[in-house]
Amino acid sequence: MSWLGKVVGGAFGFLMGGPLGAILGASVGHQFDAGLQGLEGDEQLNPGDQHRVQMAFFTATFSVMGHIAKADGKVTAAEINLAKRIMDELVLTEDMRKAAINLFQQGKADHFPINDVLGQFRKECHRRKHLIRMFLEIQIQAAYADGVLDQTEESVLLNICQHLGVSRFEYEGIKLQFQAQQRFYGHSQHKQVENRLDDAYAVLGVSATATDAEVKKAYRRLMSQHHPDKLVAKGLPEEMMTIAKEKTQKIRKAYETVKDSRE
Repeated sequence: MSWLGKVVGGAFGFLMGGPLGAILGASVGHQFDAGLQGLEGDEQLNPGDQHRVQMAFFTATFSVMGHIAKADGKVTAAEINLAKRIMDELVLTEDMRKAAINLFQQGKADHFPINDVLGQFRKECHRRKHLIRMFLEIQIQAAYADGVLDQTEESVLLNICQHLGVSRFEYEGIKLQFQAQQRFYGHSQHKQVENRLDDAYAVLGVSATATDAEVKKAYRRLMSQHHPDKLVAKGLPEEMMTIAKEKTQKIRKAYETVKDSRE
């Protein structure tokens, strides 16, 4: 049974309370936040429990996505469609899809406690840097849903980084790799070959002057960061493995493009 199945079924022993618990509780129709703070001594409530991390990741992902969509004062059709597309790709159960939609709606509210949510999410992730990176990549993708990253949306992303312990340098690198990824897959297979190759290097985070060993090292590092099984072991909801698999496929394609150009 998935973590949400346990929530819906009433097995609340692993729930963490706090803002994330309250938000998810409202989304699935349960009021399980009250009184849970008194259970902090229970071993099941230690940060790092897989079910807790999965619940925290799912809850934070869709609610913060809604917050970003509303950041510029309006929610565009592209932003709504991106959220729906992610839900479709995840092949969510009816209960999980309903919860994800409700979380997105809550994130759009003016009173959404973004800083509290991020603070608790970081605590629940328990220094799992690859998991935090995956979360940030999803939010950057959400911010670019309408094709433009405006100043308000970037301010929200920078605030996310600050609360999750991600440096400005690392954020800029992730953003550049995402932009390159978008261009790389927007290029025709038979046109703009030079530009496509430049973007393949950017996806890997290396320059065209990098040695073969440096390219391979960058590729292996990115594959390790996005490996679906490793991320699930660290707390990525199993239903969200599709996103990790898609990212590894894109990274592999960029690497193959660079490798072929050097033969």
